[in-house]
Amino acid sequence: MHATRRLWTWLAIICVLSFGTLLFVGREIYLKAPPIPRQVLDQQGHVIWTGDQITRGQQAWLAAGGQQLGTVWGHGSYVAPDWSADWLHREAVALQDELAKRGHGKPYAQLDAAARGGIDALVKEGLRRNTYDAATGTLTLSTERTAAIAAVASHYAGLFGTDTKLDKLREQYAMSAGSLPAADDRTALTGFFFWSSWAAATDRPGETALSYTSNWPHEPLVGNTPTAGAGIWSVASIIVMIGAIAGMVFFHSAQPEEADPKPPKDDPLFKLKATPSMKATRKYFAVVVALILAQVGMGVITAHYSVEGHSFFGFPLGDILPFTISRTIHTQFAVLWIATAWLATGLYIAPAISGHEPKFQALGVNVLFYALLFIVAGSTACGWLGTLQHRGVDFSFWLGNQGLEFTSMGRVWQYLLFVGLLFWAFLLGRGLWPALRRPSESRGLIAMVFLAAVCIGGFYATSLTWGQHTHYAMVEYWRWWLVHLWVEGFFEVFATAVIALLFTRLGLIRAASANAAIVLETIVFLFGGILGTLHHLYFTGTPTAVIAIGAMFSALEVVPLSMIGIEAYRNYQRMKAAPWVASYRWAILCFIAVGFWNTVGAGLLGFSINTPIALYYMQGLNMTAAHGHAALFGVYGMLGVGLMLFCLRGLTDRLAWSDALLKPMFWLLNIGLAMMVFMALVPAGIYQAWASISKGMWFARSPEVIHSPFMENMVWLRVPGDIVFALGTLFLALFVLRVMRRPARPATVPVEVPIEIAGRPAAKARVSTKA
Repeated sequence: MHATRRLWTWLAIICVLSFGTLLFVGREIYLKAPPIPRQVLDQQGHVIWTGDQITRGQQAWLAAGGQQLGTVWGHGSYVAPDWSADWLHREAVALQDELAKRGHGKPYAQLDAAARGGIDALVKEGLRRNTYDAATGTLTLSTERTAAIAAVASHYAGLFGTDTKLDKLREQYAMSAGSLPAADDRTALTGFFFWSSWAAATDRPGETALSYTSNWPHEPLVGNTPTAGAGIWSVASIIVMIGAIAGMVFFHSAQPEEADPKPPKDDPLFKLKATPSMKATRKYFAVVVALILAQVGMGVITAHYSVEGHSFFGFPLGDILPFTISRTIHTQFAVLWIATAWLATGLYIAPAISGHEPKFQALGVNVLFYALLFIVAGSTACGWLGTLQHRGVDFSFWLGNQGLEFTSMGRVWQYLLFVGLLFWAFLLGRGLWPALRRPSESRGLIAMVFLAAVCIGGFYATSLTWGQHTHYAMVEYWRWWLVHLWVEGFFEVFATAVIALLFTRLGLIRAASANAAIVLETIVFLFGGILGTLHHLYFTGTPTAVIAIGAMFSALEVVPLSMIGIEAYRNYQRMKAAPWVASYRWAILCFIAVGFWNTVGAGLLGFSINTPIALYYMQGLNMTAAHGHAALFGVYGMLGVGLMLFCLRGLTDRLAWSDALLKPMFWLLNIGLAMMVFMALVPAGIYQAWASISKGMWFARSPEVIHSPFMENMVWLRVPGDIVFALGTLFLALFVLRVMRRPARPATVPVEVPIEIAGRPAAKARVSTKA
């Protein structure tokens, strides 16, 4: 107990120091972010764009689809270009021609090598020289650059408008004509794209060959190449990771192996009868399956758009379900169904663990369910209709689609979801409260579950930190607080603690050992994970210190994954501990699969793109998608499925249970995911990485590469894996439908019965029996 208290102390210290550092870095990002000029002027003093127009352009892009329609500074979807890289290349090429015509009287392509070399030097010098005057807030551009910008701006205005000459390009980008109907919005959009590329190429004040985005994207025409810091910190992070893994292995081997306890002769939860609030969670799991099916369907459509652009096997589906909406639903539903499974698990286990059914708990669980259902349906419908009807930037921000990946629902829905998550934490807390107050060996685990739940509810507030006029660098800073810390951080701590708590309840692991192990695991995870958030922000207009901190701490995120295989093996051995454990076979196998995908998806594929030098060339390419699919479903999705199966075991008539459906479900999901990732996404990502390294980021995201025979073949090669995976979701749906059709159990009331934990008598816990 004394050792565990020391671990809790260390956990508190690490959280305070890590979050303090993360907030300090956020302050530095705010102070040193690329400035938005009050005015962009030509040499004659004419206004090209105002600062308000640049900010409005950011809103217009987000309303048109935002990160579901290409990327800015590398974050978003992969079919349309990275607009900052695309603008930068187009402007450099246009400036080459403009300078050639003015200096030599003919296009750049017709010049000899010596003349082209002189023009190249002028282009590089012209785009890198910082002409922003901080005193007046003005950015002044040369006459030649102004002419080049006008040509590029005309292209984007037509692309987001209805210029018929660009129909083919829009199809290649999976764009709809008239994405921005208002001419003022299109003008503002060009200002935002220009500003994002200006920040990517212009040297920071007092620096040489170092842009506001640390020279991202790779663009040889303007001298955008990796900085020395990106290489040095990449090497340092690998050294630290190897050393930390060695230290972890040494620490683990030095600890005495504590054998698992002898399991009970019978399932300790067999006689546990579901309380009314526990029964009320059944419908949550039905919604989980519905969201999975919808998400998979939207994923198939979204992937197909990368070949046909606007159609689905010839049918113009994009007229009613454009790419931006199908991808929004695909990514948003992934988070929602996983979160719903975990929320329902918390509500289910609270009375089971404490033996107490609080008054009106079932009512609260039901109210929360319908509130969450309203939020999901309302946000999806408003996002869909708002995009189709071009309701504008205000509607998109408040009710429709904010255009931000994984956090796309309008602000009103975010407020409602925040309240719902706090209400969920309240319901979970009141259900666990008797167990928290009662001394027991499991109290530390229960406390970890509760604290993680409070953090899940509280940290969703980070989705409310940005507004319509917030600087894009700060939007990205806060968005990754939500995506990384909320989804990848506290939800994982919550799920891990829940799994340990369930295993202790089954008598498969010792409560005292689990207490210390979970706190230690949380320390190791959060030590790298909190500041590891910064690896998403290397090139988003942040100070160079972000590269150093993000590289070192994101490398440490891989360290705990080095021991995942041991834990997975132990879980596999626990399945053989007693005959009755076989009834939990597929839930435990899902947890074992989590270990595999943690190592492969989060570890191998994640670290392959995490170092600054690797991410410099691969940010926004299909290697990111490979890591995302393997980690999101393989880790968090399989966790959600495993927890759902565990809960349904206690909510279902055991005669309705069908391992005949679960076996193909498990193998089809995992094999299908592996096929999808390694047959299609990884080869596509490697091919794009070659294109990025050899010619630049603009080329890796260009139609010439995206719609090359190789890349389109990779899309078609996804089909076998998609089919196998989809069949797995159908088996899961059939299984849940089967168990849901069984009549509900009789009403129950709680009574106190003694429960053995790890073979030793524990305090009496109240469980429910038939009334």
